[in-house]
Amino acid sequence: MYIYRNLKDMSTTTYLETTKNVYKAAAEKPDVGLCCTTTPLWQLPGLEMPLIMQQMNYGCGSTVNARDLVNNPKVLYVGVGGGMELLQFAYFSRQKDGVIGVDVVDEMLAASSRNFNEAEKLNPWFKKEYVDLRRGDALNLPVADSSIDVAAQNCLFNIFKQEELTKALAEMYRVLKPRGRLVMSDPICNSEIPNELREDERLRALCLSGSLPLWDYIKMITDAGFGTVEIRAKRPYRILDPKNYATDKLIYIESVEVCAIKDPMPDDGPCIFTGKTAIYYGNQEYFDDQKGHVLLPNMPLAVCDKTAAALASLQRDDIFISESTWFYDGGGCC
Repeated sequence: MYIYRNLKDMSTTTYLETTKNVYKAAAEKPDVGLCCTTTPLWQLPGLEMPLIMQQMNYGCGSTVNARDLVNNPKVLYVGVGGGMELLQFAYFSRQKDGVIGVDVVDEMLAASSRNFNEAEKLNPWFKKEYVDLRRGDALNLPVADSSIDVAAQNCLFNIFKQEELTKALAEMYRVLKPRGRLVMSDPICNSEIPNELREDERLRALCLSGSLPLWDYIKMITDAGFGTVEIRAKRPYRILDPKNYATDKLIYIESVEVCAIKDPMPDDGPCIFTGKTAIYYGNQEYFDDQKGHVLLPNMPLAVCDKTAAALASLQRDDIFISESTWFYDGGGCC
């Protein structure tokens, strides 16, 4: 456990430097307790995960989903960690330089490269050449415009303050192809986090005090230009308590997994899926809202929040709109 200690004024230079130092140390000596991943390790046929990669899994969820990874995609992963998710992406890509891993910490790049030697021994299908490790900054990615099918980051963007997060999202948008996908896992917090915790460099580097409220997080994504956002999972993550941190109340932090799609922005705003469903239970063969949404009797249709609100505004007695489940698994209205 990392106990709250001293405070510092946090300029962009100092807080990002502190973050680099934290992950430099975690690269040189694996720190199993650094992050508490809430998603089980992928179990895939023929994939053997080196123990060292599991020990260096410094994320808060997963960004790997098979439905994003069809047709040999070009994948970008920012913040390489021990290489675990890079290996999982390579499992689906299996082409030379099919997966690009970018990190600003030299020691983390070196550790990841060593871990891939072990992965080659355990996985006959895997070759180190499948992964292209590059030194680079999330705020200035060493990647060409519109060259990536799937971009991902795990528990990195919550470290950034607003100005840097805006730049990082813009960079991800820049490198993605049209209809490309940005898959992210980050802590979120809808409770107010005291400013002295937010301004603590080390707590921010440890993904504990930089968490945004969910809708602020989504707004920053859509402000970057992404026309579709899917909330794929929302899970319990951490507690900041008065005994160990500078807070007078319990602060509950969750982990969210999000996919943002580089779709054109609709005239009426982005489509945001939070797991809502529309069910028509009338007596007609179907219901058509004349806006592209056809509901069949008692056939649940996943709908974005915008469509859910529009259907609810009709005040019909034969359409049911479910609440957000915060688990969206594809398909639906848009």
